[in-house]
Amino acid sequence: MLALVGGGQWRPGSEEFDAELLDAGGGEILIVPTGAAYEHPARLVSQAEAWFASLGGHATAAMVLGHRDAEDAIFADVVAAARCVYLCGSSPLHMRAALKGSRVWEALVTAWRGGAAVAGSDAGAMVLCDPMVDPRGGALTVGLGIVEQMAVLPHFGMESADKVHRSLVLAGRGIPVVGIPESTALIRDPAGSWRSAGVGELAVYVDGTLAADGLKALPV
Repeated sequence: MLALVGGGQWRPGSEEFDAELLDAGGGEILIVPTGAAYEHPARLVSQAEAWFASLGGHATAAMVLGHRDAEDAIFADVVAAARCVYLCGSSPLHMRAALKGSRVWEALVTAWRGGAAVAGSDAGAMVLCDPMVDPRGGALTVGLGIVEQMAVLPHFGMESADKVHRSLVLAGRGIPVVGIPESTALIRDPAGSWRSAGVGELAVYVDGTLAADGLKALPV
């Protein structure tokens, strides 16, 4: 299971898919707050711990905040052993720089290929795709790419129309761009099919316009 969350994580409206993530992880979720390295990551972890406890589960954290942490063999082993890993934070550029080519990233990819669930909210959702929307202006850049040939726009409906338009226009021909509102998830099931969950409505664009076939336009 892969869950790309549009932000506003761990609050009412997210119960359904967060409970699915807990189930996939056997009641355990590993929080990796890399994208919040400069924005009180411990506070974000505490929020996750309280939220998942309210759902009957247990959240722990691997405090991978920079590239040195991401090269730490202990952190890599923790990620490799997890059955559900949740990337969070608001800086996709920092997350990408910290994780790219690292032991932790390789451990996450290996866990994913072995059947572990992976979730990313906000920056985490962006980085899990390749291409990735550059938050500085809306152009597309290189992501880490568990999902290839697709980009996502978190906080959809809250970003400026000009920035969203740039992302849609600058996406490569045929590349789907998915707008994901807060407290909403785009979920890929193990068989490769896509679905939505949460309180908002997804918007799938291809070549700058809404895709007539919606989620069927996404890569399998």
